[in-house]
Amino acid sequence: MPRSKRDKKISLTKTDRKGLAWKQKIIEDIRHCVEKYPNIFVFQVQNMRNNLLKDLRQEWKTNSRFFFGKNRIMQIGLGRTKAEEIEVDLYKLSKRLTGQVGLLFTEKSKKEVLEWAKKYWAVEYARSGFKATETVVLPAGPLEEFTHSIEPHLRSLGMPTKLQKGVVTLYSDYTVCEEGKVLTPEQARILKLIAKPMAKFQLTMKCSWTKESGFELHVEDDINDDEDKTDSGQGDDVEDEEMDQDESDNEEDDDEE
Repeated sequence: MPRSKRDKKISLTKTDRKGLAWKQKIIEDIRHCVEKYPNIFVFQVQNMRNNLLKDLRQEWKTNSRFFFGKNRIMQIGLGRTKAEEIEVDLYKLSKRLTGQVGLLFTEKSKKEVLEWAKKYWAVEYARSGFKATETVVLPAGPLEEFTHSIEPHLRSLGMPTKLQKGVVTLYSDYTVCEEGKVLTPEQARILKLIAKPMAKFQLTMKCSWTKESGFELHVEDDINDDEDKTDSGQGDDVEDEEMDQDESDNEEDDDEE
């Protein structure tokens, strides 16, 4: 039988790469924010969750702007060296854009932001690789919070379960995790299923720059600000003309809203 012309395979895994135009726009947005907002902070994220960061963006959108994406692009926006910086000492912020960090541009005062950051946190479910903060043991007996249909899935995760008169039942005590030990993917899934969050989403303000008082370090580090060179954390420098090349950095959450 001849193959139909309508029978075409379409790959759902292919998406357009974010190219040079998108990256240049981020740089322009950052430079515009330097002019617009009086205060800039470099924040570090613990237990990153996209949904919580989006909530913060929504909450702060009237007088602030969050950037969280490629560190090297944000560095270029601020200026990686004294020669490139668009305001005095902004290159010191660039030096600290390493790891899971972002930029906060805001009209709120430095004191207000620092006090908020100390108090703000949100509980979230831990992922694999996270060190358990406590030992969790499930006693033998019925697990009435689960429907009978999920029992095979629980068994596939390593739990000693069976159906007893249509009720999911543990036939022996089961240790989900032990304090201080790294969670496996299976353990992380079980903790989510039993509604046991362990991780804490937090923002730590590493340093700040204000038009009024300039640069200030809030968390001590070993970065030498006298060296007129920015370490991107990637082991290489990125020139403007190279920005259209494919990069393997994490793009799951950028500054576009």
